[in-house]
Amino acid sequence: MWAMEQLLSIAKNSIKGFLEKGQVPDFKPNSPRLKEKRGVFVTLKKKGKLRGCMGCVSADVPLYQSVSRMALAAAFEDPRFPPVTKEELPELEYEVSVLGLLKKINSLEEIQLGVHGVQAVAGLNSGLFLPQVAVENNWDLETFLENLMLKAGFQPDYWRKNPVDFYVFETEVFK
Repeated sequence: MWAMEQLLSIAKNSIKGFLEKGQVPDFKPNSPRLKEKRGVFVTLKKKGKLRGCMGCVSADVPLYQSVSRMALAAAFEDPRFPPVTKEELPELEYEVSVLGLLKKINSLEEIQLGVHGVQAVAGLNSGLFLPQVAVENNWDLETFLENLMLKAGFQPDYWRKNPVDFYVFETEVFK
């Protein structure tokens, strides 16, 4: 099991440290699992609504460093939202999703909504949704795929007419 409290603390204190002191704290993880190189997404919500979400599918640094980086990216680099402010800190809710390995699938019937996250890749474009996205939006598979195509920069029905590689993965989510 991951050190859940530590992952959430790293995400929260990275943003707080940057906003209040202009620097990110130096974290000392107490679990060897936090030193593994894993993909991770950090999601920020405010009053239950998305406020930022950024992540990496694979990592070149230990998980605890990726969590810190992605927390900062979610707070300050998500192009859908203005940067988080110091005044918002008490209202933010944090979610850390640690990714399992991606597995290429041969059939869309292999996707289990709510269980699998999905990455779609076509040429240089790609889009990814975490498993909880389908559940939170009450999407069926077709709606999920249409929105995934939009996220990848395509028309909603692109996957029906063009070759797209789909990969599934599972996550461990900490709130």
